[in-house]
Amino acid sequence: MAPPSQLAIATSSVQRLVKEEASYHKELTQQQARLEKLLASTGEEENAEYQLKQERAAIEETKAVFPPLRQRITDALQKLEDQLELGQERGASEEEIAKAKEVIQQAKAAAN
Repeated sequence: MAPPSQLAIATSSVQRLVKEEASYHKELTQQQARLEKLLASTGEEENAEYQLKQERAAIEETKAVFPPLRQRITDALQKLEDQLELGQERGASEEEIAKAKEVIQQAKAAAN
């Protein structure tokens, strides 16, 4: 079996990063829900203040992931667009080109 082309590698890289970002957004939503639940039940547990502090720290850590991840996605997207252009010039398979275009659209839609 032939090794994957540079276009296929760039496509899968962007795909992975977009999935990773979606996962972090989901995690952030879950953390915020846990924080809301803790805030609603404060005073009932003796270590509630500690739990609040921990949850807030976790939320801040998750939020800190987004700027560098967004930059990595932007860089990978640029590389994919360059590889797509090269692939079209060099006669890459229609399947690879279609997949790359689809992933580019998904990444741009996720960015908005």
